Amino acid sequence: MDKSYFRQISNPVLKKPIFVQGLPGFGNVGKIAAHLLIKFSSAKPFMELYSPSFPDYVSISSKGISHLPRYEFYAAPMEKNDFLIMTGDTQPSFDDVVAHYSICDEVLDFVQKQNCSFIITIGGVPILDEKAQVYVAGTSTKLALEYMEKGAVIYSKGKIIGATGLMLGLAKERGLDGICLLGATNGFSSDRGAGFSVFKFLMKALGNEIKEGL
Repeated sequence: MDKSYFRQISNPVLKKPIFVQGLPGFGNVGKIAAHLLIKFSSAKPFMELYSPSFPDYVSISSKGISHLPRYEFYAAPMEKNDFLIMTGDTQPSFDDVVAHYSICDEVLDFVQKQNCSFIITIGGVPILDEKAQVYVAGTSTKLALEYMEKGAVIYSKGKIIGATGLMLGLAKERGLDGICLLGATNGFSSDRGAGFSVFKFLMKALGNEIKEGL
């Protein structure tokens, strides 16, 4: 494999979907929140992205089946908002800056072809206190304030690393609107509580009711 490629699984019909990205990172908050959204919306897989920019290992399923590192895309047609959800097992190495930019650009090319109306990236931020707090950054002051009024705290710590931040910055350069939601976490292990807090906030902000036992 000398370049990235997409593998199509199905061909769903989505109407101006909201793109939601949740990948491994601090506390695995993004990945946990994305999987909660997949479960809540009964989203179905429809596309996979493979790339030589991903690490050189394979993941093994509970049945002993191997697969290359990949990003997985799920489609969820819903009454209020259609979702296009992306998650995965990994990110490019943080030392490989070019790979991060390349992969994010390829994802955004794909997202724009799907006529996505809004970009949401989800991650964790290592803050030891206020653990249930959700932070927000946006492509504009207006969007950041809008979600602050819905209960988030403006993130003003300086940097959001990895695809969680870079995807938002590149989306802004393309003229796309979007936000980044960050769940406060200790960052040392998978933090389902922080992931659920961000998921719950997002659903409330978009006008969807959820059950606590999800």
